[in-house]
Amino acid sequence: MDAVRTFIESQPLFALFLTIAVGYLVGEINVKGVALGSGAVLFVGLAVGAFAPKSTPPTLLGTLGLLMFLYGIGIQYGAQFFRGLTSRAGMKANAAACLGVIASGLVACGFIHFGVTLADALGMFAGSGTSTASLQVAIASMKSSDAAVAYSVAYPFGVAGPILFIYALQLALKVKIGKPPAKLMETAEVALRNASLFGLKVSELLIRLPAGVAIAAVRRAHHNLLTIDDFALRGDDVLLLTATDSRLLDEAAALCGELQPGRISSHREDLDYMRVFASNPSVVGMSLGSLRYPDGVNCAVAHVRRGDTDLLSTPDLILEAGDRVGLLVNRAHQASVRAFFGDSIKSTAELSFICLGIGAAAGLLVGAIPLRFPGLGAFSLGLAALLLVALCLGKVRRSGPFVWVMPLSANLVLRNLGLTIFLAQVGIACGPKFVATVGTAGPLLLLYGAITLLVLVGVTAICCLWIFRLSFDTSVGVICGATGNPAILAFANRVAPTDQPDIMYAMIFPSMTIVKVLFVQIAIAIAAG
Repeated sequence: MDAVRTFIESQPLFALFLTIAVGYLVGEINVKGVALGSGAVLFVGLAVGAFAPKSTPPTLLGTLGLLMFLYGIGIQYGAQFFRGLTSRAGMKANAAACLGVIASGLVACGFIHFGVTLADALGMFAGSGTSTASLQVAIASMKSSDAAVAYSVAYPFGVAGPILFIYALQLALKVKIGKPPAKLMETAEVALRNASLFGLKVSELLIRLPAGVAIAAVRRAHHNLLTIDDFALRGDDVLLLTATDSRLLDEAAALCGELQPGRISSHREDLDYMRVFASNPSVVGMSLGSLRYPDGVNCAVAHVRRGDTDLLSTPDLILEAGDRVGLLVNRAHQASVRAFFGDSIKSTAELSFICLGIGAAAGLLVGAIPLRFPGLGAFSLGLAALLLVALCLGKVRRSGPFVWVMPLSANLVLRNLGLTIFLAQVGIACGPKFVATVGTAGPLLLLYGAITLLVLVGVTAICCLWIFRLSFDTSVGVICGATGNPAILAFANRVAPTDQPDIMYAMIFPSMTIVKVLFVQIAIAIAAG
């Protein structure tokens, strides 16, 4: 065993990728329908680090992995983040997380009455919330590294505890969320028979149709025609309706007239369907309503397929690199349309390293700026600021020639690779610290750290599920954001495979980082006074 330990310690990159491989193997083990997934990498890393204490890869490697993960999350969910801040659910989510964080901080400080020092109390608070920024503020403000000991004790609890808590919560509530089916575009060909709709313009009819239904084309006098907003409809026109929900199509058909399948799709001499990849930099990041097709080319976007989901064609829908665009166009113009959109499959995996470099550098720069509050001193947001910058860029999506968004497939690879590297590096690094600290600090400090964590996740869960009545997938996302570690989010995505955990994490993590830092500063200021 000594020879194996010596070899692993002499090869930190080998230790890193061994941890990743074994971690994913362990993560595939399914217990009652639940598997740890990439979260198991952290636990394997703790074991590897405890076995071979000198095998820790460079810290910068883990920081780089976390940067890749946070940047990918921010770029993808920027628009949803800012919409969520103004929504009732978003405000409830932030309130629940804030109450959980403050409650855990108060409990941690309450242990001072049982002989715990302020440094240890704040270290437990920072570790249970896996907030390096809070630890840095405590060390800088108290001019001592004493808080790091309690932090190292509570940190593994801060990662593993919420995972176990979410698992137990799922079993207790008997919640089982399946992956939602991908939205696929469906069509219906409907003859206009409702006399009250005769003479209406297309834009006027769309107002009367169920939300989520679009009109892609009209057949009149034996010709398929593209529609524009001021196109006046007549009796017996055949409408090509599109939607991602067949029930909406049924409602629209009942309102307009009667179904006549094949009337449009069987005649393609005027308009034919084609699908192209959006890869031309001149169209990526542009809204459909702002596209200017080549002279003489008339075409209409029927739908956009992004990942496994079909998106309804609307003027404000912004194209991303790798989108598959479904078009209605005359066959004579198909070559021009392909050239206009680019139609390169390589775009599904390509990203702009210029934009990635600028965005990440801007986030790191903002994170390094010290924020000063009267009476509380200065602190910096670190990588939480990078996430905020990425969220802003994800909302903007494009600035002149700079396209900040990236293809969904490339985004998934970037952030999953980053998350995996981060979990492996942090796990190996924490392994020996955890073992050493447990041996010296005694079980009492471990107990206090566990209680602090349980208050954080428990209060947040109670507020989300029973006070604010948020859905389970939204609630676990809020818990992930309140605790902060990506490993928890990785597990939450297995338990609740919807977009909500990622969106809530992106929404809650930056604001709770600020709350945690402010709490530490205020606690130190009160103690000093």
